[in-house]
Amino acid sequence: MDPEGSRIQDDPYIQVMMAGSTLRKVKSRSWKKNRYFRLLEDGLTIWYKSRWAGRGHSTFSVTDLEAVREGHQSEVLLSIAEEFPAELCFTLVFHGRQGNLDLVAESPDEAQAWIQGVRMLIHKAQTMDEKERLDQWVWDWFHKADKNKDGKMNFKEVKKLLKMMNVEMNEDHALHLFTMADKSESGSLEIEQFVFFYKMLTQRDEVWKVFQDYSEDGEKLMLEELQSFLSVEQHEGEQSAQHAQELIERYEPSETAKKQGAMSLDGFQMYLCSQEGSIFKPEHQDLYQDMSQPLSHYFISSSHNTYLLEDQLRGQSSLEAYIQALKRGCRCVEVDCWDGYDGDPVVYHGHTLTSKILFKDVISTLKEYAFRASEFPVILSIENHCSVEQQTVMAQYLRQILGDMLQTTLLDGQVPQQLPSPQELKGKILLKAKKIGGLEEYVDETCTDEVSDEEEMANCDAEMASTEDSPDKKSKAKSKMSRELSDLVVYCKSVHFDGFEHAHSHAKCYEISSFSESKAKNVLQYLKLNLLHFRTYPSGLRTDSSNYNPQDMWSVGCQIVALNFQTAGLEMDLNDGLFRQNGCCGYVIKPDFMRDGNTQFSPDKPEEREGYKPLRLSIQVISGQQLPKVNQKEGSIVDPLVRVEIYGVPQDQAKDETSHINNNGFNPVWNETLDFTIHTPELALVCFVVEDHDKASRNDFIGQYTLPFMCIQPGYRHIHLLSKDGTAIPPSSLFVNISISELT
Repeated sequence: MDPEGSRIQDDPYIQVMMAGSTLRKVKSRSWKKNRYFRLLEDGLTIWYKSRWAGRGHSTFSVTDLEAVREGHQSEVLLSIAEEFPAELCFTLVFHGRQGNLDLVAESPDEAQAWIQGVRMLIHKAQTMDEKERLDQWVWDWFHKADKNKDGKMNFKEVKKLLKMMNVEMNEDHALHLFTMADKSESGSLEIEQFVFFYKMLTQRDEVWKVFQDYSEDGEKLMLEELQSFLSVEQHEGEQSAQHAQELIERYEPSETAKKQGAMSLDGFQMYLCSQEGSIFKPEHQDLYQDMSQPLSHYFISSSHNTYLLEDQLRGQSSLEAYIQALKRGCRCVEVDCWDGYDGDPVVYHGHTLTSKILFKDVISTLKEYAFRASEFPVILSIENHCSVEQQTVMAQYLRQILGDMLQTTLLDGQVPQQLPSPQELKGKILLKAKKIGGLEEYVDETCTDEVSDEEEMANCDAEMASTEDSPDKKSKAKSKMSRELSDLVVYCKSVHFDGFEHAHSHAKCYEISSFSESKAKNVLQYLKLNLLHFRTYPSGLRTDSSNYNPQDMWSVGCQIVALNFQTAGLEMDLNDGLFRQNGCCGYVIKPDFMRDGNTQFSPDKPEEREGYKPLRLSIQVISGQQLPKVNQKEGSIVDPLVRVEIYGVPQDQAKDETSHINNNGFNPVWNETLDFTIHTPELALVCFVVEDHDKASRNDFIGQYTLPFMCIQPGYRHIHLLSKDGTAIPPSSLFVNISISELT
């Protein structure tokens, strides 16, 4: 049985892909080499090799792909546009941070076959349900292990395959199940028999036990029994009756059970593994927050040095980096502008060996991708090192390329007392930069086009500036500013921070100050942040583009916490976790005590705020499913442990972990409970990390999932793990039982 069925194989595009094509792989203007590509029989793996490279070949799965871009839609293909026409070119875009694949076909028809064929396969992979996904996963492994391609596997081969799948198991038990599956008694299993063997092997006792608690006959859950489970265990209350009916319709594979209004163990397991059975509240995945408050009332997903794909000293500047950040819902991007040759401004990390890209290309990319992931406003943060002449060129590009997308006027012609809302600024790009004068005064022609060095300091990294200079030593040097560029700044005027007193008495709602991380920690806790507009960014000393923990900044109410999006790790996991809610739109409303001018909130003393109500979070870590291998060495199997980490106000920072399980990444069972007290639930993030225990050295990372505490669904839940890069690794998951209660 082929899980693809015959339909997709009959498609003419898919047939071209299966027959194989010679495509040119392009890495640069000078690196263009022929590679032979074909789609394997599983309908999901693309295989390619150099015709001359002996036995060496590479493969990737369609599930690794996010999209196909047609024509010259990458920097590399644009650079060879004169040599190869657009109808021959296409780009395969991968999830996460993996580089794209730029390809040139030999004919327009062949290019179309690959473009349309891959799109069809991506769509199919994205619309699979959990059962199809699991079947596909088993099918993939079978094909990988079936070295002689005879479609059969003897017991020795099956044992080897189980090792590859991260399963260490009792040989007698495996042989017993193998014999049961080998109905033809031939000593080998075909794919359908192997799937049956795998299903017996993965019978999940821990799910069966929960099922038994509510099923009277042990065979099925009647409607009332399922309703009782949803009400008692899943804390669903009044909606459980209607929901039980919907779940049977949606997940029960057996028509007979459906007719009885019942759910079998298979259906029950499929529901628990589905999105509805996941730890994340479904109603918080969509846009659910009030988007009509002032911009400064939201945490805004923000990127630092957006143009870099790697480190800050030698890394490559790339338009692709902007595309990746914007696709991840980032709403504040940074552009470092310098004078370029021929009067054309360039973007790069100044005084370093990072490569340069044209300012106008960055703005064109912004126009194309700004609102694909979210319709809410994008802040374009300009770090301006250009001469007045090239600043004027920048202003012209901004107007010409962005047109009406660029917000250049006050919404109602009035000087605002508070900032407009994300709702009012939908589809708009706001320029954040220095400005001559304010919005209040009418600036006449006699007004100087100069900005004092205090404003000049607004975007300078405190660590990089000399600490020797005291304010009175400062020479009041003036730097020229282009009037045309200044006039494009409306709601985000960059200003130097002149101390608390000045901020409270003089600050305007449209002014924004930037702090490097070290200065921010000293300054921000003293401010009533709900009234002002702040941005923080990583220290200039982080030449490797590493990140700081954004939670420290969010806990004191900072809106724009800029991170190096190109660098995977805990800090980006936290950022992804916070912005996973509210439709991934890049805006998350701050808790009401951070928006109310009358409430005093200190992250160091959460118990002093009005409405303080700490909660107990209890997590029973039950089991893991199909954890990925960390070490690809033959015969190596993981020894997994689960650690839960809480990030929030200082009192909430905590972590605890289970013991490790030897040699089982396939179906480890822990049944251990971890307890936490959460003092400020509205600001807490909960991070589940799975690691491979190592006695001699640091544990290896296996997978993680991070979400806001307020988005957790209590009850029996699956946590679908993500890779280091933040991309899905199906079917890897954790099975947990979560309870949240008031601290008594």
